[in-house]
Amino acid sequence: MRIFGLLAALAIGVTLGACETTSPAQQRAADETRCKSYGFRRGTDAFSKCLLDVDLDRSADRRASREALMLSTGPRFYGAPYWRYW
Repeated sequence: MRIFGLLAALAIGVTLGACETTSPAQQRAADETRCKSYGFRRGTDAFSKCLLDVDLDRSADRRASREALMLSTGPRFYGAPYWRYW
């Protein structure tokens, strides 16, 4: 019985350890690093535009993932997703 409890605790620990979230500050730093790698200099309009484009791309990717998830798992009515009837 002790081994089962140990294995369960280990499995929970590994599962929670695999979860990783990025704070807004870490995301901003990654975006700045990405734009710098493209050759933009901090404080210029082009750098700001690059940051905006990176953020918009991330939002579009999230939206596409959410829509794909809803299409694959959402409720269906006569073979089509429910929001197509609104």
